[in-house]
Amino acid sequence: MNAVAGSAAGPTVAVVLAAGGGRRFGGTKQLVELADRPLIAHVVAAARDGGVDEVVVVVGHDASAVAQAARAEHDVRVVDTPAVAAGQSASLGAGVAAALDLDAEVVVVLLADQPEVAPAAVQAAAAAVRDGASVARLLYEDGPGHPVAFARRVLARLTELRGDRGARGLLDELGVVEVAWGGAAPVDLDTRAAWQAALRRWETKGPPPAQRSPSWREQEGQARHP
Repeated sequence: MNAVAGSAAGPTVAVVLAAGGGRRFGGTKQLVELADRPLIAHVVAAARDGGVDEVVVVVGHDASAVAQAARAEHDVRVVDTPAVAAGQSASLGAGVAAALDLDAEVVVVLLADQPEVAPAAVQAAAAAVRDGASVARLLYEDGPGHPVAFARRVLARLTELRGDRGARGLLDELGVVEVAWGGAAPVDLDTRAAWQAALRRWETKGPPPAQRSPSWREQEGQARHP
């Protein structure tokens, strides 16, 4: 069994928020590629490699295409929310409701425009909750960031949120535990400039090892062994 897989108490479920319309980006950012892989596929892979038992992907804008990209490499449960205009809280609530249907003990929330999130960070957030925290998030060298994990006992509160701030206002109330983590927080690729900067960074240094797609690994192996 992996590091965070569910016990008899219930599974660990990742909820990936991928319903946004990409207004600042000017298109469906979940589908643009880094290293031959759509952003949403990077995040789903990080969740799976991070040891979760189930992945729920919440779609809305361009729902069919985003769902197809999310399912390209891994089995996921897709939730289509028509309430995209209601803000991130509506997407979060829909995803958490689906996780409750799966009898989740821990829910780890990820954002579809953060392809550099590390699987080990997913494991760390979930482990902090299984160790007793109501909510845990990563504390990077430049501040807090995703993933954020929640215990079953607070999940109903997440389904009651409204607006576009997600769970931010609830974290302090619940006594968030911050898990110290090296390096910078994952960057939101919510503008084309941010995406292009990531393209340049990955073209120069290569993608982080955890985010390398199967095709990228194959190309790397060919380069090392011509």
